[in-house]
Amino acid sequence: MSTLTALLPLGDQAVLAYFADESAALRFAATVRRDGTPWLVDVVQAYASVGVFFDPDHCDFRAAADRLRGLADLADHAAEPTGGRLHVIACCYEMGPDLARVAEQTGLSTDEVIRRHAATEYVVYAIGFCPGFPYLGYLPPELCGVPRLAAPRLRVEAGSVGLTGRQTGIYTEARPGGWNLVGRTPLVLVDVADGYFPLRTGDRVRFARIDEAEYRRLAGERL
Repeated sequence: MSTLTALLPLGDQAVLAYFADESAALRFAATVRRDGTPWLVDVVQAYASVGVFFDPDHCDFRAAADRLRGLADLADHAAEPTGGRLHVIACCYEMGPDLARVAEQTGLSTDEVIRRHAATEYVVYAIGFCPGFPYLGYLPPELCGVPRLAAPRLRVEAGSVGLTGRQTGIYTEARPGGWNLVGRTPLVLVDVADGYFPLRTGDRVRFARIDEAEYRRLAGERL
């Protein structure tokens, strides 16, 4: 049975493919990239959907969709994705102002919140919100379900590690935000001017607990 559930136009230069789950979307995105179709411009995965952008001078929606249906069938028979690169990201949990709130919401101690958050290997399922912001899934069940803040902060500092619902993520630049902040990384995850975006969908992330002295020592280093 095909895991592809829909192919829809995304403007006049892209096809949006929907799949049964994130694993199927990862396999499909990898298959499309390997195929090397001449009209391919970009492949953008976000959870269980994949946007495939094409050159309108050499293709149209119908031709692209026909090709992508065949590639979806190939992807269904491909091996499970082995995952992208593993990134270990230093995180100072003592700099997480909402740790106590998360602990109260989950019924865990703050140390147990930290332990479970850092013990999990996450997958980058999407990039968005601000340049390079990784949406990481999924939290361990014990940390799931914590709602966003009732009133978003007007400024969340770059490097802040937050969580809400089933996912966690990292603010790559100072922005307003309503996620629960449980820590902060000193590492630079994005440099727009330099084109530095080390995290890609399909990559894996683990957090390594550090103290404030180590945070200061690592401040400004790139991932």
